[in-house]
Amino acid sequence: MGKMPLLREVGKCQRNMFGRSKASSKGSSNSRSSSSTSPKKGPRREADALMFIQIFIHLLKSNIGTGFLGLPLAVKNAGLLVGPVSLLAIGALTVHCMDILLNCACHLTQRLQRSFVNYEETTMYSLETCPSPWLRTHSVWGRYVVSFLLIVTQLGFCSVYFMFLADNLQQIMEEAHFTSNVCQPRQSLVMTSILDTRFYMLTILPFLILLVLIQNPQVLSIFSTLATITTLSSLALIFEYLIQTPHHSNLPLVANWKTFLLFFGTAIFTFEGVGMVLPLKSQMKSPQQFPAVLYLGMSFVIFLYICLGTLGYMKFGTDTQASITLNLPICWLYQSVKLMYSVGIFFTYALQFHVPAEIIVPYVVSRVSENWSLFVDLTVRTALVCLTCFSAVLIPRLDLVISLVGSVSSSALALIIPPLLEIATFYSENISCATIVKDIMISILGLLGPQNIPSFFVHGSEMSPQILPTRDNKAHLTSMTYRFPELVRCCSDCGLGVHCIQSQKVVGGLS
Repeated sequence: MGKMPLLREVGKCQRNMFGRSKASSKGSSNSRSSSSTSPKKGPRREADALMFIQIFIHLLKSNIGTGFLGLPLAVKNAGLLVGPVSLLAIGALTVHCMDILLNCACHLTQRLQRSFVNYEETTMYSLETCPSPWLRTHSVWGRYVVSFLLIVTQLGFCSVYFMFLADNLQQIMEEAHFTSNVCQPRQSLVMTSILDTRFYMLTILPFLILLVLIQNPQVLSIFSTLATITTLSSLALIFEYLIQTPHHSNLPLVANWKTFLLFFGTAIFTFEGVGMVLPLKSQMKSPQQFPAVLYLGMSFVIFLYICLGTLGYMKFGTDTQASITLNLPICWLYQSVKLMYSVGIFFTYALQFHVPAEIIVPYVVSRVSENWSLFVDLTVRTALVCLTCFSAVLIPRLDLVISLVGSVSSSALALIIPPLLEIATFYSENISCATIVKDIMISILGLLGPQNIPSFFVHGSEMSPQILPTRDNKAHLTSMTYRFPELVRCCSDCGLGVHCIQSQKVVGGLS
């Protein structure tokens, strides 16, 4: 691939957050398909621009996802002292890398006289100015790599959201007949027959398709506000239960170093919003205020992370489960926690879906005539939603595979690439040696973390049951795991799996 010029003529493209990218009729098909094209704000763009509070809400929703519920187990893996301190450190590093990405993008927009560059373009243009001739020649591959990582990460989150929604809907439905206003420990419940979780996934599919077809950012901001209210309400109920006494004492301040590596995987997976930083800034009515939104929003997110992880571990101690919802007693009050949090995850799906859609949809639409552009746009979006659903339905242990891939790519996007972009972007402008050393150390940390993630997702994925011998037994063992996690783990150790459980006559209750 030949060297790409730093300054290039690109086609004009109208882009809205959660909206369809419409290439102009001028320019080549390659320039029209480029997601790099961004216009100056016109009347419609001004009307669609989002306010400070709307961006703040979107930022919260993009960082409070499914991994959030696994933080008490993460603190358990790190220790009561090391866990919160490490969460603060990783959070600060992640926000710093987001700030680096913003600075690099801002610098490149000024240099290129552009109104906006996204993550992929920032990577490509940074490589075009780096001192290495080989990297300058192959700078376009930086864009391809980041695009691939964004697609894998965000669609991975969306697939896991399908599983999370299906699992919670399944639990609420199957436990409805013995749920009452009197709270009781989950371990004392009698198990009942259930529908397969795949049935619930297919039930959710049409509603998510309709959601992603809504392309008006103002309408979606209303949905996001509703999701934020339900999510914060569910968190309020969780915190209300966590602060009740008694709490466990004599918990270890520092855990084993091997389990700390599991903590790192959980923490990185929880920070889901790095891919949304530049798109959110591009949609802000006053982009110069975005750093304030970023620091305020992420400070609140990190505060919630530390509080939930610490209080959850102090409350449940060694009995802390992979998801905090597994430790909550069963009654209508705490069943509503699952329902409200699921509503929040449902609308967050559209927020995470936006990133891969804005990469894939414009490329496909640019290959067809303008008369077919709307139809193709909606068809591709529908196909992508179906892909995330059918992947969750058909592929065994998808939750573990997606979590592994998502965490590796999340680590690359959040901690590895931004520091390297800072070096490449500002190297020709006398960047200090201290900054270079700092950036290299952050990237090395990001490289070392994913090496230990596979074991984390076997033991710590909040959506996956502790044991899943076969896909056919998933519905049965999912329900078993939520009620009798220790028994399921024990039966797994003996190698008989579900047959051992059934032979002990647990289906009708513990014997």
